[in-house]
Amino acid sequence: MGRSYDFECGTCGKTFPAGWQARENHCNATGHSEPDYECDSCPRWFNSEEAREQHMDATGHWCFECACCDDTWSTEEELIDHEHEDHLYCSDCDRFFQHFNGLQQHLNSRAHRSYQVECPYCRNGYSSAGGLTNHLESGGCPDAPRLGRDQIYELVRSKDPNGLISKNLIGWTGSYRYEATEKTWNGYAYECYLCHRTFRLLSALNQHLESPMHQQPLYHCPNRRCRMDFKSLGGIINHLESEACGCTRFEVIQRTIGDYFTGNRHISF
Repeated sequence: MGRSYDFECGTCGKTFPAGWQARENHCNATGHSEPDYECDSCPRWFNSEEAREQHMDATGHWCFECACCDDTWSTEEELIDHEHEDHLYCSDCDRFFQHFNGLQQHLNSRAHRSYQVECPYCRNGYSSAGGLTNHLESGGCPDAPRLGRDQIYELVRSKDPNGLISKNLIGWTGSYRYEATEKTWNGYAYECYLCHRTFRLLSALNQHLESPMHQQPLYHCPNRRCRMDFKSLGGIINHLESEACGCTRFEVIQRTIGDYFTGNRHISF
């Protein structure tokens, strides 16, 4: 192994304290080459491939090459960050995205995350906090059938006295109840008398009316620059998970979602 830790020409032995680019220029000008067993990440070189690999294993100097360009990185984490941020590329799925938010949603989806969030009542697993929230707000939990949008708002409100994400709705007594009858038939479809959307089946129209679509917003984004309103906890959780406004990180929501439904801790990020 060469004693000098400067980059060295493998043909003539000349060293280059200025760095690898100076050595590269020298080799291009003279037809010389770099040492045969040089580390991918530092100037050290060795007398055999086995010695080189032992050094790179011990120091973590393996060089990771970007699948989209010629850039190389000393760690896999740096490479993945580069591919995500500079190329909007998921190497695991060999897939490009047009927008960073689309990539983030993909990386946070079930395709990349196993069931990580557990329902505090029925113990079923969900791949995200948004999935768990929709499970509870829809009344779909077999061990908490009385939970719904209104009950969850009251629960969240009790743990959010400063109104971080919940609105302080003075005089609020619950969601409005709407039910459509055969009278909503307009001659060719069932029509919502609030938004005038049409549905082929009466049951589909009533499902639409039972959704938060025509209800009062109960939540708002905690980011003062965003301050979007949401009609359900699932809506704001999905917004925060997307990291669209930079208010918090996806992982933080996954860690803290349990505090929304259990325990005595106030909601915070």
